[in-house]
Amino acid sequence: MSSPRIGVLAVQGDVREHVAALRDLGAEATTVRRPEEVESIDGLVIPGGESTVMDKLVRAFDLQEPLKRRLAEGMPAYGSCAGMIMLADRIADARPDQQTLGGLDITVRRNAFGRQVDSFEQDLDYVGLEGTVHAVFIRAPWVEEAGECVEVLARVSEGPAAGRIVAVRQGSIMATSFHPEVVGGDRRIHAEFVKIVSQHRR
Repeated sequence: MSSPRIGVLAVQGDVREHVAALRDLGAEATTVRRPEEVESIDGLVIPGGESTVMDKLVRAFDLQEPLKRRLAEGMPAYGSCAGMIMLADRIADARPDQQTLGGLDITVRRNAFGRQVDSFEQDLDYVGLEGTVHAVFIRAPWVEEAGECVEVLARVSEGPAAGRIVAVRQGSIMATSFHPEVVGGDRRIHAEFVKIVSQHRR
């Protein structure tokens, strides 16, 4: 079987880093900016960035409907940071007109750890992976509530936010509050997603 074709939503955010990570793992990575490109992918990555801007651009580029439809049909997706917010069914502190694509039965809080100056790094235990994952949090959200069908994959291990949920999976959709794409030597989380997409194709 050919390599999975994984699209990276390319309206805003750290697109190149995700494309590089996916290609390192042998996936066919492509950018998604147009509605017709949504139909040709096996899975979707939504990068970090600014969730309110991303939401507005997704609607402006007529991407919202096809993306929501593909997700509802079961297309695998992975969101990091702002991508987690875009995949959440609920936002605790959403702006009045803010919308999401949905798919994850979670409530998220935007910028939960504070502003840019409050960004931090931490090693986390991550379900299914050996050893710790080095997590980089930049104006990151956290998960305030997770539904019964949501598997919690990682929590903050120490500090004032200890115990907060920062990685989840529900079916073929996964999300992290942090940015694994900026840790160049560790592709394990992207590899987990590529495996999900490959299994879904079968």
